[in-house]
Amino acid sequence: MDADVEVFEAHRAHLIRIGYRITGSLADAEDAVQEAWLRLAGLDDATRAGLRDERAWLTTVVGRLCLDRLRSAAARRERYVGPWLPEPLVTTGDTDDPLATVVRDEGVRMAAMVVLEQLTPPQRVAFVLHDALALPFAQIADVLGCSEAAARQHATRARRIVAEADPPSQAQAQTAEVGALLTRFAEAISRADGPALLAVLHPEAVWVNDSDGRTKAARRTIVGAEKVMRLILGLLERYGPAFTKGWVPVEVNGETGFLTPSYGETGPGVTAVSVRDGRISGLYSVLNPEKLERLPT
Repeated sequence: MDADVEVFEAHRAHLIRIGYRITGSLADAEDAVQEAWLRLAGLDDATRAGLRDERAWLTTVVGRLCLDRLRSAAARRERYVGPWLPEPLVTTGDTDDPLATVVRDEGVRMAAMVVLEQLTPPQRVAFVLHDALALPFAQIADVLGCSEAAARQHATRARRIVAEADPPSQAQAQTAEVGALLTRFAEAISRADGPALLAVLHPEAVWVNDSDGRTKAARRTIVGAEKVMRLILGLLERYGPAFTKGWVPVEVNGETGFLTPSYGETGPGVTAVSVRDGRISGLYSVLNPEKLERLPT
């Protein structure tokens, strides 16, 4: 049992990362990883002795469990009010933070996770397991319960969708540059300066609010710098200085973001910021209280 625990702990962060990228839910990822551990611990001696690659075995089990969760979540998401965003991974910067290893993977950035929402469950699983982990298609086919050719086709279609979406790379923005950009963004908001806001927003900037109708927020994705700017100015006019009071910089899914307190009809939230070509290209605000239960204190 001690050997099993040691093996499992060595792969836990890897498995959580897989589960999160497939489901977009840290809770679902952790449940799948826990179930994989129970299955590993429950193997008889003969089966355990025959395992050549425990990491690959655990990856396959977690992939299959997360595929089931993703399929069962499809109906719930159809009833979801407004846009759906992944559960935000807010980290403290402390190396002892259990999520520190998970968010080092560029694939868990919010903009990249949002693109995965365009994929079908089989496409998403095939993409994560092959393109991110280089698992052979024979193993992916076993996870999906299909032929190897079908698994390859799922991955090909997923790769095409992701390539067309072209989420900005983390490498495009240096931390110091992002910090300076957000400072300019905050200053422009404090002055209600429309032209200054347009100067820091990418022409194709988007603002996505995930609230499931539980708090006051836009229920459609705001697309374009002009529209994002108008929404910000409208919020300033409605809520005044309270709109930006108490914003706290944090890391969200490995990138710069901020926590916002409650104000007016809007509850607390977490916003991840994506940057492209030196401008803010995406604001992803999670306001659904169910997705904010794991915020660091």
